[in-house]
Amino acid sequence: MSFAGGSYGEVARWLHNFLTSHAKREDVHAEVELESGAEREEKTYGARFRLGGEVSDLIELDYRTVADHRGELQWCRDLAERTRASVRDLGRSVTRRS
Repeated sequence: MSFAGGSYGEVARWLHNFLTSHAKREDVHAEVELESGAEREEKTYGARFRLGGEVSDLIELDYRTVADHRGELQWCRDLAERTRASVRDLGRSVTRRS
């Protein structure tokens, strides 16, 4: 079974679930904000991670790239690690401010 391809909305749902899953593996309190509104439709997604009052920098993801590679193990591993690293960095910021 392959997950490559899909409509913009289907890929957005997959991406949100994927990012949430990996963000919460790093910290159960992490939240994902996925931008996929009209100005991004069929082009890009913007993702931010939120932990407490801290918010990560925006990660820009190309729709076609996500759609074409979401079934590839190495690509998914790389995105998972990028996600977890962003949440780890937020956790350090929260800890420093406490």
